[in-house]
Amino acid sequence: MKIAIASNGKDENSEVSPVGARAPFFLIFEDKKLTKTITNPFRVGGGGAGFSVAQMLANEKVEMVVAGRIGPNMEMALKEKGIEIKQVENKTVKQVLEGIV
Repeated sequence: MKIAIASNGKDENSEVSPVGARAPFFLIFEDKKLTKTITNPFRVGGGGAGFSVAQMLANEKVEMVVAGRIGPNMEMALKEKGIEIKQVENKTVKQVLEGIV
């Protein structure tokens, strides 16, 4: 399974970002191995970040997105693309990966 985790940093020891669309980074994992780190180009700016991030992650062929909180626009856009959503709080990226089978 290909998973994108919204993160405050660039590695597995980083905290999961409390926000989805405005997260500083998205770490892409395939079979629990880090395959790509994306600096979120939509972190700062006007509205519409949720739609843009959802499209960016869909282009990466992600099957699940994990973040602290995913706003309604991003949630709707991800669901339309058939991408699963998991919201977690106060965990590191590594803890999230260990909890996903």
